[in-house]
Amino acid sequence: MNPLVAQRSRSRSWLRLLGLCASAAVIGGCATPATYQGMVPTSFDTAVKHPQTVAIAVNGGQETDAVGKPQISDAAFSQALVEAITRSQVFSRVVQANSAHYVLQVTLFGMEQPSFGFSFTVHMEAGWVLKRADNGRVVWQEAIKSEHTVSASESFAGVTRLRLATEGAARNNIAQGLAKISKLDL
Repeated sequence: MNPLVAQRSRSRSWLRLLGLCASAAVIGGCATPATYQGMVPTSFDTAVKHPQTVAIAVNGGQETDAVGKPQISDAAFSQALVEAITRSQVFSRVVQANSAHYVLQVTLFGMEQPSFGFSFTVHMEAGWVLKRADNGRVVWQEAIKSEHTVSASESFAGVTRLRLATEGAARNNIAQGLAKISKLDL
């Protein structure tokens, strides 16, 4: 093969690859963090509405890196949890720890997110612990696993699909946790 023809062929290949990478960047976009609004359940399965108050403590979350995958921050999960408790009325209200009857600690410790695909399923696990505020006695604790799938028909951009799936997994985790708390005899 003529060296000049071979060089042009390599140049075209590089230009195609560069074009594909640029297209992927435009379609994919930058990662945005999970929003608290997307993590609040829209319906609740509550057996009992406890008249006591609760304080919230969330840890284990992560901040989102613009070039990474969407993450759930402690602040966003905490805000979603407060909103969910207020809407579901599982407790009478959310207050500061020094004036609460109970303290609810949620630790985000496991999240599996896919890197590519048409449908994204995110798996999440969080440790829930409910303690009496006056003596610190654990009333209930459980590791809750949840998941949520978002298909390409719901969002074309992969980064958006992944954020929606992440929010959905958190939303399902919150719904499960509050449903279990509502069945406790406090």
